[in-house]
Amino acid sequence: MLADCLAARLSATPVTPKLVFSSNGQGVALAGTDLFFAKAMEQADWIHADGMSIVLASKRATTSLPERVATTDFFHDAAEVAVANGLSFYMLGGTEQQNRKACEAIAQLYPQLKLVGRRNGYFKPEEEEMVCADITNARPDVLWVAMGKPAQELWCVRNRDRLGGVAWIKTCGGLYAFLAGDAVRAPEWMQRWGLEWLHRALQEPGRLLWRYLVTNPNAIYRLIRYTR
Repeated sequence: MLADCLAARLSATPVTPKLVFSSNGQGVALAGTDLFFAKAMEQADWIHADGMSIVLASKRATTSLPERVATTDFFHDAAEVAVANGLSFYMLGGTEQQNRKACEAIAQLYPQLKLVGRRNGYFKPEEEEMVCADITNARPDVLWVAMGKPAQELWCVRNRDRLGGVAWIKTCGGLYAFLAGDAVRAPEWMQRWGLEWLHRALQEPGRLLWRYLVTNPNAIYRLIRYTR
């Protein structure tokens, strides 16, 4: 992240942002059923494993992944790097209340972090150009986008060329819910055993339980069938 942000700052012309996406069981299942999402994932410059299923499946590949990189954890690492090097963030997505609460929490955790702008994720397609203009005018080094899969990946690909000068566009799914205190991380042992999905499903059964019951078997099949 740091090298890309510094390079973007030194560039004589606005750089095209790098797309940084994450992959988990839901993403694997979606990629198998949604062609537009699969093509959007192919546009990413970086994809990290945000689910233990991806890490476990990689053990069957020539080069395995050493560990899971959860976006919720990565954000704090990125914030520390940003503070140390004067990088700036723009927080896009979520409801207005959740976005505001998340930014207030960030300001408390990292008072020296440069938050140059924020906006909820509820706007019409015809407003996208205006939203992108607001972001580029704020000149963030990293744009965090929390709209949920597949909407956030599709949005990033669709608007990438409108966001020249931003070094990284990082999707972050449910990050704001954790920052705002609306969701609680699973115990360490559940994270280690790849059961954080179960913890979240028990927290929000009405929204997540059915989703995981549908996507998990699909993801497991695809990871076994197509991992080489």
